[in-house]
Amino acid sequence: MSSPTHANSYYAAYANDKAIRPQLTGEHRCDVCVVGAGFTGISTALSLAEKGKRVIVVEGSRIGFGASGRNGGQIVNSFNRDIDYIYKNYGDDIGQKMAKMAFAGSELIRHRIEKYNIDCDLKHGNVFAACNKKQFEELKAKKALWESHGHNELELLTASSIQDHIGSDRYAGGLLDKKGGHIQPLNLVLGQANAFEALGGQIFEDSEVIRLEQGKPGKVVTKQGTVVADTIVVAGNAYIFGLLPEVEKKAMPCGTQVIATEPLPEDIQKQLLPTDRCVEDCNYLLDYYRLSGDGRLIYGGGTTYGARDPGKIESIIVPKMLKTYPILKDTKIDFAWTGNFLLTMMRMPQVGKIGDNLYYAQGYSGHGVTNSHLMGEILSDAIDGEMERFDVFASMPQYQFPGGRLLRIPYTAVGAAYYNMRDKLGI
Repeated sequence: MSSPTHANSYYAAYANDKAIRPQLTGEHRCDVCVVGAGFTGISTALSLAEKGKRVIVVEGSRIGFGASGRNGGQIVNSFNRDIDYIYKNYGDDIGQKMAKMAFAGSELIRHRIEKYNIDCDLKHGNVFAACNKKQFEELKAKKALWESHGHNELELLTASSIQDHIGSDRYAGGLLDKKGGHIQPLNLVLGQANAFEALGGQIFEDSEVIRLEQGKPGKVVTKQGTVVADTIVVAGNAYIFGLLPEVEKKAMPCGTQVIATEPLPEDIQKQLLPTDRCVEDCNYLLDYYRLSGDGRLIYGGGTTYGARDPGKIESIIVPKMLKTYPILKDTKIDFAWTGNFLLTMMRMPQVGKIGDNLYYAQGYSGHGVTNSHLMGEILSDAIDGEMERFDVFASMPQYQFPGGRLLRIPYTAVGAAYYNMRDKLGI
């Protein structure tokens, strides 16, 4: 039987580490077993290994197979719901504590890249681009909000000055976050996996978990083997596949599509993104794009609810790219891929503990690069007895989407269409 492979993405084609880890066979014993080798799982495992824990990671496919190895590669600060929303909906105490964590994920990523010398094309700075005056006013408020919580590396961009960063006349202004940035995400997770293994950790690929057995200790069971562990962490996100039904029904997999052009001449790169920042617009169904390390334009968007794969990715994304950059009309598309992220009803991460020794974290709702790294550190601390940050997330209620499994997709799609129309009208 052939081993599972990555999506046919630019990231997989240019991965630094293409080694296949062994399949789990027989019985193994450890302190902590992590299910899932994406950002959440590997971040958790690495943080635990740094503390001297014996950790095994079990992955149903390949390291970074899901959203962690397919996303837009953008380091975006805060959460899907920003600090003001959290204060309003969860109260001052949670708001203050969440505000202290809003910018920690990006700092942890940079720390890991430097500490472990990870080659992942790190570039600094991201631009939030306003498509209309209303969105520009919202970016002014975001700047004031973040500065009130200690983040001062921000620059408001007018309709004129944003063109210093984006060679397009689409935008009414923007906000440059110098603490943001972009990376090759698959190489980031692979680099951390290598660091984890160097500390004695083990990763098993092609080892889909078919059953979790809770107890002291617990068991993680695959078709070929078993891991007996004092603690279990489930970090499968949109790829959890039936292991925790009560948790799964509180979130919905969604797809996003990405393309990568052929390498572009340097003068074209300078026309598109003169300062080499990454960009995301402020629409509800947003576009996001950046230049890769070898000068390709990576452009994504096109959210699909329910994680269905569209028939022709290019037909969805190329018109978006050409609306922003008509100059690319004759440019060859070398890669096109899709992948799933996990959306929650409140657009906030869902974190919890089941029984005495099973932890889970999921549902970053489009902010997974930074939030998943932060969550790995928080889960590691909780397992080590430091519960403060974990308890903040775990205290927030987790709601199911209205309509249940059958109607949640059409209900959410109708809501998205409504907000998409508001964006187009600028209201």
